[in-house]
Amino acid sequence: MWAFTMFLVGLCWGGLPWEATAQVPRIQGQGTAASAMSNAYAAQADDPSAVHYNPAGMTQLSGVQVMAGALIAGGSTNFTSPTGATARGDRNGSAAWPPPGHTFITANLKDLGVTALGDLTAGIGLTVPFGSLTRWPNDGPFRTATTFNTLPLLDIKPTLAYKATDNLSLGLGADIYTFSGLVGEGQVEKQSVWPGGLGIPAGSKVELSGKDTAAGFNASLLYTALRNTDGKPVANIGIVYRSQATLHLSGALLANGAKVSDAKATLVLPQVITGAIALWPVRTSEREWKLEMDVDYVGWKSVRNLDVTLANGVTIPQPQNWKSTYAVMLGTEYKWLALESLPNWEMALRAGYTNQQQQMPDLTYDPGIPSSDLHMFFDSLCTFMSSGPVVVLVLQGDNAIKKNRDLMGATDPAKAEAGTIRKAHGANIEFNAVHGSDSPETAKFEVSYFFPETDLVK
Repeated sequence: MWAFTMFLVGLCWGGLPWEATAQVPRIQGQGTAASAMSNAYAAQADDPSAVHYNPAGMTQLSGVQVMAGALIAGGSTNFTSPTGATARGDRNGSAAWPPPGHTFITANLKDLGVTALGDLTAGIGLTVPFGSLTRWPNDGPFRTATTFNTLPLLDIKPTLAYKATDNLSLGLGADIYTFSGLVGEGQVEKQSVWPGGLGIPAGSKVELSGKDTAAGFNASLLYTALRNTDGKPVANIGIVYRSQATLHLSGALLANGAKVSDAKATLVLPQVITGAIALWPVRTSEREWKLEMDVDYVGWKSVRNLDVTLANGVTIPQPQNWKSTYAVMLGTEYKWLALESLPNWEMALRAGYTNQQQQMPDLTYDPGIPSSDLHMFFDSLCTFMSSGPVVVLVLQGDNAIKKNRDLMGATDPAKAEAGTIRKAHGANIEFNAVHGSDSPETAKFEVSYFFPETDLVK
């Protein structure tokens, strides 16, 4: 019997998500696990955040499940013009408030005794999909374009999912976009220093605001192409369509706090088409390793302008002419399902990478809307696994896997017996110095990953 062992040599540190460039206006992560995998989750979708990522995945959930959370959106944006002029924007302080958040509730109706409707699952979600807020100095180079911009939009998501076959589930839901005074400014808001005109003195502080409610829909499917001997998916395909929605914003133009006129504008939220594939090279009762790739097409070309029309018919032009974009999200997850020292716990390491194009052309650059090509890394797993050199071994012999695991010791070094590798060299339950196969199936995959057949001595 073969046993695979990998020793990690060197000091290992866990990492936090980090961004290489500024964020474009995109839908924020809406779940802890999904966010850690850079939102590559539409082909997994096996927790209540499926309401957002792929509603068809709700059929994988049992009983009633609830999830809630929030993201901290902070940092700053630095701008340098071709002439060398610089400016620094922030999120109205060290972090945007209120933070982008989410709440999801799912209910498997069959588990609740409602059998007449078949394998139907219902869900409801409340998210802050954009969480966009930007502030620039009142004396900066952008002062006549924007000094403050916020979009505290809410998305209410009533959703249904139906399990058509053992391997195919379908989802259908609504996206109800609206604003609330309980969240941020309660409206779209843009402030600037007035350049002059329309009877408003130059240098006045002006504010444009508006709000509305609009609806769109989403449709989705989740298909399991392959299962292991335990019946668990090892290859999934997810497809999600989110429709365009149009907000006809009604509000006001203020100058130095006084109302000048009623104002109207149109904000188009783009359609989004997502295709995803997830593979589990390892999926046993003790360990799981998932790899996923999601690709988004975002129809930003529907945003042609954000022109503001005043009550007297005068239009304040704000051309946009955005372009549609693609986003590629890669995510991975390694889970320990049966920890010796924590029998009722699971532990997971996750990592991800996102590449997304900017949607805004240079000619219509709007400093109130962060826009650039995006490279985002979530690197806790990458940092750990690449933090030092490794020694890779293949062992052969009777009961090789059990003997090797006895030599390694318990997963938690604090619980490992004296004389084992983890007791001597492990730092904690996450950085425990050594990895070894836990089953013949896992060993077969891991050995083939590192060694060709011709390198093995039998």
